[in-house]
Amino acid sequence: MAEAADIQGASLAPARRRWLRRAVVLLAGTPVLAGLVYSHAPEAQAADTAATAATAVDVQLDSMAPSAPVKGDTLTISGTVVNNGSEKITDAHVGLRVGPALGDRSSIDEAAERGAFRAGTDPAEVGPEFAVKIDSLPSKVSQPFTLKVPVNKLDLDGDGVYQLGVSVSGETESRQYEQVLGIKRTFLPWQPEPAAKRSQLAYAWPLISTTHLTSETGSDELQTPVFLDDSLADELRTGGRLEQMVTLGKDLPITWVIDPDLLYTVDAMTKGYRVRTPEGRTVPGKNKAIAEQWLSSLESAVQGKKVVALPFADPDIASLAHRGKDVSGSLGQLRPATDKAKQAVETVLHVPASTDFSWPVEGAIDPSIVNVATSAGAHNVLTRSDSLQETGALGYTPSAARPIGAGTTAVVADAGLSTAFKGDMLRAGNSTLAVQQFLAQTLALNLQKTDNQRSFVVAPQRMPSSSQAQTMAAAIRGLQSGRWSQGVDLEAAAAATPDPRAATQVPGAGQYPEALSKQELPVSAFEKIRTTENTLGHFKVILTAPDRVEIPFGNTTNREMSSSWRGRPDAARAYRDQVQQYLIRLTEKVKIIPKSDATLSGHSATIPVTVQNSLVQDTHNLVLRLQSANPTRLMFGDSGEAQQEVAIQGGHSQTVKFPANATASGPVSVTAQLFTTDGVPYGKARKFTVEATEVTPTVMLVIAGGVLLLVLAGIKMYASRKRVAARTAAEESTQQSDESPDTGPQSADPSGTGETVDR
Repeated sequence: MAEAADIQGASLAPARRRWLRRAVVLLAGTPVLAGLVYSHAPEAQAADTAATAATAVDVQLDSMAPSAPVKGDTLTISGTVVNNGSEKITDAHVGLRVGPALGDRSSIDEAAERGAFRAGTDPAEVGPEFAVKIDSLPSKVSQPFTLKVPVNKLDLDGDGVYQLGVSVSGETESRQYEQVLGIKRTFLPWQPEPAAKRSQLAYAWPLISTTHLTSETGSDELQTPVFLDDSLADELRTGGRLEQMVTLGKDLPITWVIDPDLLYTVDAMTKGYRVRTPEGRTVPGKNKAIAEQWLSSLESAVQGKKVVALPFADPDIASLAHRGKDVSGSLGQLRPATDKAKQAVETVLHVPASTDFSWPVEGAIDPSIVNVATSAGAHNVLTRSDSLQETGALGYTPSAARPIGAGTTAVVADAGLSTAFKGDMLRAGNSTLAVQQFLAQTLALNLQKTDNQRSFVVAPQRMPSSSQAQTMAAAIRGLQSGRWSQGVDLEAAAAATPDPRAATQVPGAGQYPEALSKQELPVSAFEKIRTTENTLGHFKVILTAPDRVEIPFGNTTNREMSSSWRGRPDAARAYRDQVQQYLIRLTEKVKIIPKSDATLSGHSATIPVTVQNSLVQDTHNLVLRLQSANPTRLMFGDSGEAQQEVAIQGGHSQTVKFPANATASGPVSVTAQLFTTDGVPYGKARKFTVEATEVTPTVMLVIAGGVLLLVLAGIKMYASRKRVAARTAAEESTQQSDESPDTGPQSADPSGTGETVDR
């Protein structure tokens, strides 16, 4: 039958021939007549062949303008067609197909997932005069196109979301009649006049990054910070992710949701910073100017806008609730993190900030997460509709605000809108489709049957890429005409009157997504953090300027709990280890110098012990304690131990002398240990041996007599030498004496392996 059509078409006018070919295509796409068209092939084989043909060409939609047209506009769609088949395509054209209005949001989702062309389901093309002709398209070759169609030619019946299809039809060598070779679908939101009732939309615009600062600081007055690397500069520079977030967000109706640690980190860069190299050295950072420019731009962008400050370093609320709550001290970090958040925003950006919002990862909640989220004073928990789901058939999407008890409001972000831009938005085609689907969903929300004005919230991924941010901005700009949606801030959406019919039951612990649970910080992470906190607590007691370690390590504790470690367990573990190791190195800068064995001659003497302080600041509140292992042989005062307080200047050492008494000869082990004034051991204990030697009075008399004889002999020898020298000089003044001195140079060798203590 196909051959007959070709023979007959040879004698027909070109327009009639094209019409006949299109008619054959429609017949071929109808299941009932498929067997007539391909009588020589089985039905299943014909269907497979048709499906293969309908996907031979990839259609990419790079732009669509306007994204939400009004009457009188001309719709312009640009893109590219790519011949993925093995045969050359001839006598082809690109056409636009407009379907009927889609009834609801689920219909939009279904249409977006539809693949190949479906005859009888996909609509017919708009008039052929708007098609773009392609005479020839060889295999593996692409060709751009631009369709321009006046909106009044689209036969739009009324307000609603319409499916658009851009298709490529043509012939191949093996199928020499017109067929649909590829199609790409998108959506046209049509609301040319402002709606009588417009929904309100709050868009959370997150400024969050990963952890960049280490716990290490310089010994200078400014405590120059040390960065893990210099990658943050790439996010801040022109075209970088964070630069794009600020530049794009400046003119959009959004609510800034900021991790104050990012502000603190960038502000630290503006004051000078150092960067750790892979070899472990630190070198000066070179991007101070970039940090200054970004902060200046952000400060300008947030003026007059609502700013929500997350707790410092954006702690992982779910990990704390599920893994950290049973580790003492973990939950106590949230309140200080919240207090620091408000202060950081107001100090760096000079604008007020709300700390009344908590944002668990992916908006997933359960009762324990809600309890932890509100433990630091937040009254609003930013969740998502795929976590707090509707259980009844409302027939519409309720407002975001849901009271969930104890004065807490669950602010339920729409899952579909919030995840609309999570994919790869680098390709213009993906970005265009995402924008059109977002606009379609917002219009469909407003067209739902309800008498009440509703408020919706969008909470996107925490760290959008540059391309994702650009796509998000394009979608928000598409709503700025305000025909069916108007922008509000997050606080207004949280304060909106809740729908009494909306779901308010927080899902149980068993409903928390397993995939998210696997990414949580382990219990061991919180135990390591507690160990570091305990070490810090003992350390700062001895410091005269404890804030020099308390502030940087306190901030680091928050960073160790950050949500940004999700999906990076090895990096998180390495960071925690580095923090603990660096703190231990600091504490070891105050220590007892190892001491050699000593000899105690006689009943009493003093034993010196030296304590070194290699820190830049002074230390106090330390006690040095010496303890004899055998008090019956060696005593300090009236007991087997003695102690003295020590206060040492930074960069100095102090030697402390302890009076000791020996009651018998023989070796005695002595332990020297530092303690804080509240009795907690500090640093390593040092052990050395004291050799006690008893000396009797008779021996002392003999020694004294011997010493006296030596002195008298020395005086006599000195007088004799003086007389000889005078006589020689008188006999011959020019004659040089050949007498040699009778004492050699003082030896520089050690006196022995032991040490004789002061008496």
